[in-house]
Amino acid sequence: MNDLTQLASLLKSRDTIDYKIAALVGRPAQVQSVGEYIASVIFGITLTEEEMTHKSSDGHFSRGPLTGQTVDVQWRTKHDGILHLKTDPLPDYYLVFVGSKEATALHSLSIPWVIESVHLFHSSELLNALRERGVQLGTGTSITGPLWERAEIYPTQRENRLILSNDQRTMLALFR
Repeated sequence: MNDLTQLASLLKSRDTIDYKIAALVGRPAQVQSVGEYIASVIFGITLTEEEMTHKSSDGHFSRGPLTGQTVDVQWRTKHDGILHLKTDPLPDYYLVFVGSKEATALHSLSIPWVIESVHLFHSSELLNALRERGVQLGTGTSITGPLWERAEIYPTQRENRLILSNDQRTMLALFR
C-alpha cells in the first residue's frame, strides 16, 4: 500500500488544527498571522485591518512605553538573520519573533513554529546602520549578528526600550 492513505489522514488532521487556530486568532492559520496575534496579546498591539495591502506596519502599541508607535511584526521560524524591511512609509519598530537555530542548521523539512528569541529594532536606527554598511534594503535583508544581539528583548533583555514583565516572559515561554 502506498502512503497516500496516511497522507490524506494527516492532511485532514492538519485542516482540523488549522481551522481551530484560525477560529481562535480570527485570522488565517499562517505563521505571519499567528505571530501578529501572539504579539497583539503579549505586547498590547492593536492590529490594523487585514484588508490593507502594502501596509507598512501591522499595527501600533496600545500600552506601555511605546504607546502609539507603529510596529511591523515578523515571525522568522528559522534563525536565518533575514528581515523583510518595509520602508515606505517606515514603521517605528520591527518586532521579530525568531525560531530555532537548529532548524536552520539542519535544513529541516518541517520547521517548528517556536519562539526562541524576540527582538525589537528601532527602524530608523536599523536602516541607518544598514546603509552605513551599504546593505540593500527590502525583502530578504540580511541583518548581522551584533544587530540582532543588541535588539534582543527575550530571553535576554538587551534592548531597553521595551522592558518585559514576568507575565510577558511566561507567555513567550509557552512557545519555546
